[in-house]
Amino acid sequence: MSRLLICCEEDLPSVNMNKCLREQGGWEELGSDANGSYCARGDDAIMTIKDKHITHEDIDVHAEAFGIHVDEVVFMSRHSAASGIPTLTVHPIGNYKGAEFGGRDRTLVRSAPSSMSSALRSIFRHNDTDVYNVSFEVTHHGPYLERPTYFIEIGSDESHWGDMHAAEILSSVLMDAEPSEGHVKAIGVGGGHYAPRFTEAVCKYKVDIGHMIPVYQIDGMDDDTVIDYLKKACAATEDTKCVYLHRKSFKGPEERRVKGLIESLGLELIGSKDLDPIDQ
Repeated sequence: MSRLLICCEEDLPSVNMNKCLREQGGWEELGSDANGSYCARGDDAIMTIKDKHITHEDIDVHAEAFGIHVDEVVFMSRHSAASGIPTLTVHPIGNYKGAEFGGRDRTLVRSAPSSMSSALRSIFRHNDTDVYNVSFEVTHHGPYLERPTYFIEIGSDESHWGDMHAAEILSSVLMDAEPSEGHVKAIGVGGGHYAPRFTEAVCKYKVDIGHMIPVYQIDGMDDDTVIDYLKKACAATEDTKCVYLHRKSFKGPEERRVKGLIESLGLELIGSKDLDPIDQ
């Protein structure tokens, strides 16, 4: 699998992860064009851009126009949160509603459930600090592209963005995380922005989660809108028919409504009891 790793010069963690990767050696400089500069090692290429990654649309198309084959894209990035809680995260991208931060309105980018879930597990293994939480974030923001994509991030404020050890952890993850095989592919529905239930599920069981629809995206939405979200999330997660539902995050009537909509689409509701544990 050929991966395109994106470094944004405006983003300090992105720059630091790029530095850590390139210090490992073996990268061949390939040149540059109007969109960025490129280097490659084996099946991996790094594209360094000057503009913001969340608004650099069609970045996979630009890389292929330069001559780089792209199967999957990983954006190296900072994570911002008002809480300031130190966190290492991965997440899929796209917009259920308007495109306030890049991408297209009401459009999801194809997720990479196996690679992204494997990366999350790898972060837990490599995180030798007592500083950082490790967590999924749910689907949010741009840019738009066609290839399966996820973000890998250091957060949550300026006091953590420059942490070189955190950059070393995530660069190690990028180098050794292999897509999992034989796992159930699913979307996650329910919970909050940091999705602890889905984080726990992929670390304990043979399930890989792609797009996630948190409660706050569903609140106040009519049935047709929720059905649209479910269809889009499944289609952009390897066309899965499985839904991991965080039931306890919904109030009773809302849980029954959402569960009914999921079942009306012929989707399979799964939980930990339906999954094989990961061999420890």
